Amino acid sequence: FGSSAVSTREWLKLSFIDAMMRVSRGALSAAIRRLDAAELKTAMGGLSPQWRLGDSSQQLERTFRFRDFCDAWGFMSRVAIHAEKADHHPNWSNVYNTVEVKLWTHDAGGLTAKDFALASKMDDAAAVTGAAAES
Repeated sequence: FGSSAVSTREWLKLSFIDAMMRVSRGALSAAIRRLDAAELKTAMGGLSPQWRLGDSSQQLERTFRFRDFCDAWGFMSRVAIHAEKADHHPNWSNVYNTVEVKLWTHDAGGLTAKDFALASKMDDAAAVTGAAAES
């Protein structure tokens, strides 16, 4: 094969990595598939009732209200850990005790399972942090 040839062992390793990347891309494609109307309705049932569909059902929206800025910041810190692990980051803003959230998957041009998974993590973080019931 010559000095620049890849050994059998290296070739097998590269083939395995290539195969795993194809599987990962397939799983990623499924995760970023935009949900249809029936799937959206089902997924909404799994979230707290304060979540609403916005922008022609292409975004999830919610306003969280906390006792003070520290609680709001604590909530955002908890969520940031989950968002980073999922490589799915919210569009959000914070003013004093209020956090406004909009979720959607840019690559899919709408809502996917990733958005509902992160929204559920936000519900959990809000419960731990002490979001106001009406938020």
